[in-house]
Amino acid sequence: MYGDTFFKKKTYFAFKFSIMTYIHGLVVLSAIISIGGAILYMRDTLRWKTKPNLISWSMWAIAPLIGTGAAIFAHADIWATVRIFLAGFIPLLVVIFSLTNKQSYWKLTFFDWLCGAFSLIALWLWLIVDLPQLAILFAVIGDGFAALPTIIKSWKNPETETGMTYIASFISVVIVLPSIPVWDIPNSAFQIYLLIINIILVSLVYRKYILCKLGFIIR
Repeated sequence: MYGDTFFKKKTYFAFKFSIMTYIHGLVVLSAIISIGGAILYMRDTLRWKTKPNLISWSMWAIAPLIGTGAAIFAHADIWATVRIFLAGFIPLLVVIFSLTNKQSYWKLTFFDWLCGAFSLIALWLWLIVDLPQLAILFAVIGDGFAALPTIIKSWKNPETETGMTYIASFISVVIVLPSIPVWDIPNSAFQIYLLIINIILVSLVYRKYILCKLGFIIR
């Protein structure tokens, strides 16, 4: 009887360990793909081919880095914390690289600054709200305002963006979907939003190519 109990416990812990290893592997693979996409973006920025909108990329850096600090303070899971940190550190690198030359970033307009202001307001609300579902809603709204200048730029000047970066971001989000413990608003809403926003950006950057392949545009 004791042998059977020991065997069951050993099997349970082995199964649990394998699941955790699988999830950690997904997080690592997702991070590698995200970093690869960011390297392509920074390379094209240094070549003056890509011109990032600093409002979008700055806000994409600020929120996750604040979230990283909060996660460390709350003693959150290290794997989740690393994922959050990379989500902010990678855009921060893009901002730093683009600031090395004034020709390598997009000229900001009043609309861009307005989107940045609304994004900051949503970020502030995200920080002070105690309700998880409402907080994640403000996080999505804030990120959406931050993305809007880049969405418009991708529509008007798709040649100033590196589409492969958003493809890599989309793939990295898809990879971590199996690691979501519960499909509710706090756990999955932001990941779903990231899928949608990356699909929009990829579609806008490559829309001429896509339309040509579909036969709607003749070269």
